[in-house]
Amino acid sequence: MNTLLGISNRIDWLNTKVGVAVGWLILITTVVSAYNAVVRKAFDTSSNGMLEIQWYLFGAVFLLGSAYTLQQNAHVRIDLLSNRFTEKTRAWVDIVGHIFFTLPLIGLVIVHGWDFAYQSFLINEYSPDSGGLIRWPAKTLIVLGFTLLGMQVFSELIKKFATLFNTQTVQ
Repeated sequence: MNTLLGISNRIDWLNTKVGVAVGWLILITTVVSAYNAVVRKAFDTSSNGMLEIQWYLFGAVFLLGSAYTLQQNAHVRIDLLSNRFTEKTRAWVDIVGHIFFTLPLIGLVIVHGWDFAYQSFLINEYSPDSGGLIRWPAKTLIVLGFTLLGMQVFSELIKKFATLFNTQTVQ
């Protein structure tokens, strides 16, 4: 179990680093959004590329930040019910949920997302809008984000099993 907890610790470390970096992407997204709004209102002009980069950055924040959100237990859950459970019952609920719901969804998105991004890369897909951006990097973020999320689910499963077997978790 100690080896698995070590792996969990490394996954947590990686997703913490990515999560902190995503925090900076939020600032960049805000600056780009403000720039777009000021240029549109003050100069009555706009750029499709700037609007798309705003959406790409928003997508990157959401996709790359989801694993960190899970790690920090900041995702949506029904606290009214789960707070009434014992720690071991919550661990079982999380294990069942991750194995039967989260991991299959992640696997489906990674398998289909990979083909989605790869086909976009092969044809060097660009936005159909004038001045639009290349699409495959944004599509690749889907695969990367869900891969990080899958790794974090694996880490969470290790920690939940450690809780069940009263094993010390590695910090």
